[in-house]
Amino acid sequence: MTQVPELSVVIPVYNEDGNLPHLWPELQGVLDALGLGAEVIFVDDGSRDRSAELVRGFMAGDPRVRLVRLRGNAGETAATDAGFKSARGRIIVTMDADLQNDPHDIPVLLQHLKECDAVTGWRVNRGDGDSWIRRVSSRIANRVRNALSEESIQDSACTFRAFRRECLTGLQLYTGLHRFIPTLLRMEGYRVIELPVRHRPRRFGQSKYGIRNRALRAFVDLLVVRWMKSRMLRYEIAQEIGEGDKWNR
Repeated sequence: MTQVPELSVVIPVYNEDGNLPHLWPELQGVLDALGLGAEVIFVDDGSRDRSAELVRGFMAGDPRVRLVRLRGNAGETAATDAGFKSARGRIIVTMDADLQNDPHDIPVLLQHLKECDAVTGWRVNRGDGDSWIRRVSSRIANRVRNALSEESIQDSACTFRAFRRECLTGLQLYTGLHRFIPTLLRMEGYRVIELPVRHRPRRFGQSKYGIRNRALRAFVDLLVVRWMKSRMLRYEIAQEIGEGDKWNR
């Protein structure tokens, strides 16, 4: 019988063959030190490079590694969702494959998860690896996002997160909404905290997101989340009386 892991690490991958050979040994060392039963799910989002081949190599050397391949490039939200659905752990961590998230922050996320339902990263030193245009646009975007969504998340674009499994059971994602998972969970009454994490400059490959291909889409997604929050059902049952109640008298 296959033992159910305590921890699942979900990593969406799209053309990251330059980063994966460096990420896996680093992550492997962190998991070994944790001493938890774990699995690592690499979700290949239609990569056109050697990413899937490299993950198969990791699988040959470590039974904790799993590979989920999507038929074509479906986007980060779809890859994240596929990873959630494949994950078996009681705790689920999501992180990027581009080496900008530091795997050594995983134990810190797990430690704080004892006091809440989900932990989302806040890249306090993000500017160290980004241009001034990207830094300014990110700050403006976060302020607009928080104002319209009535939120206080400092870095909603950070996908380095940890969740209790029950948080994700009924989570319904749509394209682009992976950025708003903390907000969606808070809407359902879950306790979500934001925690500073390290952010490292990209060493290999190119970013999949830029100001041009993200700003408009993210704003539309934000309006969708705002609409969802405004239309949420909010009520309390004052009393419930029915035929069956007389049997309890």
